[in-house]
Amino acid sequence: MYLIKEPLSPSSAISLSSIVGCGTRSFFHSPPSTLHELPPPPSLSPPTTTATSATMPTSSAATLSSDPILDRLSSDDSEIKLIAIREVKNHIIGNRTKKLFYIKLGAVPAVAAALADSDSNSDSDFNLIVQSVAALGSFACGVDAGVSAVLEAGAFPHLIGLLSSSNDKVVDAAARSLRMIYQSKLAPKYDFFQRDNIEFLLSLLRSENENLTGLGAGIVIHSCETSAEQNILCYTGALEKLTTLLSGSLSQRDSSLESLAAIIKNNPEAICKFVDLHSGRALSSITELMKDRYPRTRLLACMCLICVKNSSSSYLQDIGIKTKLVNILLELLDDSGQVGDEASFAFSSLIAEKEDLQKLAFDANAIDKFHSVLQKHPLHPKRLEGVFLALADLCSKLECCRSSFLSSQVLNLVVDALTHDDASVRTAACICLRSVSRSIKNLSAGRFMSERIVFLLVRLLSDLSTSVQVASLGAISNIVVDFLPHKSTFMQSGGVKELVQLTKAMDSSLRVNAVRALRNMLFQTDKMCKEVIFVELTASSMASLICDPEPSVQEQALALVRNFVDGCVYSVEYAFAEDGIILDAVGRQLRKSPTVEVGIQGLYALSNIASGNEFHKDAVMQLLFPQAENRSQSFFNQFLQSNDNHLRTAAIWVIINLTFPESPGAFGRIVNLRSFGIVSQIKKMFNDSCMDVKFRARFALAQIITFGDS
Repeated sequence: MYLIKEPLSPSSAISLSSIVGCGTRSFFHSPPSTLHELPPPPSLSPPTTTATSATMPTSSAATLSSDPILDRLSSDDSEIKLIAIREVKNHIIGNRTKKLFYIKLGAVPAVAAALADSDSNSDSDFNLIVQSVAALGSFACGVDAGVSAVLEAGAFPHLIGLLSSSNDKVVDAAARSLRMIYQSKLAPKYDFFQRDNIEFLLSLLRSENENLTGLGAGIVIHSCETSAEQNILCYTGALEKLTTLLSGSLSQRDSSLESLAAIIKNNPEAICKFVDLHSGRALSSITELMKDRYPRTRLLACMCLICVKNSSSSYLQDIGIKTKLVNILLELLDDSGQVGDEASFAFSSLIAEKEDLQKLAFDANAIDKFHSVLQKHPLHPKRLEGVFLALADLCSKLECCRSSFLSSQVLNLVVDALTHDDASVRTAACICLRSVSRSIKNLSAGRFMSERIVFLLVRLLSDLSTSVQVASLGAISNIVVDFLPHKSTFMQSGGVKELVQLTKAMDSSLRVNAVRALRNMLFQTDKMCKEVIFVELTASSMASLICDPEPSVQEQALALVRNFVDGCVYSVEYAFAEDGIILDAVGRQLRKSPTVEVGIQGLYALSNIASGNEFHKDAVMQLLFPQAENRSQSFFNQFLQSNDNHLRTAAIWVIINLTFPESPGAFGRIVNLRSFGIVSQIKKMFNDSCMDVKFRARFALAQIITFGDS
């Protein structure tokens, strides 16, 4: 016996009602270490039923119900049933097509029923139990439809119960099948907050059976998602049990590394607990495993160390360990299997937002290495995605990396990937383009405004995948900024129409990114570009976007208005189109106690409008200080008294433009500002703690006192 003396009830061991619908992908976007199916015995002859056809048979109900395999699987004769189950198991191992056929045929419920009807204490039912369990595990291995079928057939609690069997082979078979289920995102989520469940998990981890320890690790990897779950595993002994497996077999080592990463990821408290284990020997053991002979072990060790490094600034900050991590992950890119696919994701996690590590990677010729990988054909979509995301992180901050990227001709390979069949690859290629196009020098040269790049990005705006659309909008937002000679290429491609259409999308992520792209396109642009966008977008649509339910869309819409009305007097007139519908919308949003970001953009939009002629300035005054309003409680005062430095600065800019001394109506506006208590409030900001606020407040007061300081 491997575990507890008495079987736990399914309800106390695993929470069956909680199925993870969205899935829990393994560490760094990669699948967990794969548990393969056992091959069928070579002496067995191939099945003789109609299900042995090499091609997928018709799915009509008549054909399925007429197949005799179901009758044999449901036979009252246990020997006939055993032969049929073994036949099905041998036929589906390693064959996804056959698995799907038998699932549709209804074989899984029949096998599950055979298991449920068996007596685990009966020697005569021993073979039937082992074969049924193995068949269910094979259905679940690598096929989510199989996992669903096994769970829906009610087999899961029976498999859990078999872990307490007195027969070692039954326990081993059940553990293998459960491990296969726990490789799927559809596996039941484990409830760590029940004491019985924790005891059950610890009994798995302390077992000498590798399949049982592997099952325990798989449960941790699949179910440990929140900091509360991580902490309970830390303080109930799971962390210690997993660290002891680091000195076990290859399978135990790898399972332990992946589980440890799940427990400590983004959790400084868990990391502190882990680092202190055995006086630091656990961390040292993982550091040593970076040199292991097995590539996957080296990768998982790196992943663990990255978790430690990213979540705590106290550990692994030595330049030597950073350089080793970079070099090992670059070496692992050469692995032709799953390790090579995952290495680039781990590399991204290591260098993301860390300029020092990006410089180390640049010095290690990382871009040339990724270029070399991209030149190998064909590449699995997962590997392509990982390489593009790694390049995106590598080029996110350093111009030297972007220059190396462009000089190595990687750009052409990224652009080619914009038409890839896999949506994840298209998304990653767009993200990569967005990162590389942060280069002011190359944007100025129109490097990213070639007709091919623009055409492909615009075409992706109507992609069936929302993630592709959002990523394409991100790339477009960068390449349309600031550089007037090249914007016509985008407009001629129909890009403006596509962006405007996406501002009306149901998905808020599409709306906000589409508005941001239009905002960037308007940055310091000319009259013709503004007119093209305004005709397509319309004043009423802009007003609707300003009042969008999502604050992030409101912010971008107000920033869009800010860029529209920036510049000459003709630009300010856009705010007064359709009887001033845009200006009214800006005022309504500012009166609603908006978020800081919305308030900042709204105030800068008004500041730009207030830079216009007398009519424009008076319209802003009437909006902010209507005569009927209580003069002692002007809502504008809340912005001048805000705790946010940027909000106070934006508010003062409005006052500066309203009180420009050479404006004919400046004196009258100053009189009104005094009556609303604005001037006295600005005087209080004369020595503001924020240097920018203090400087702008003094500038505004200097303008105001030219008309007297009464």
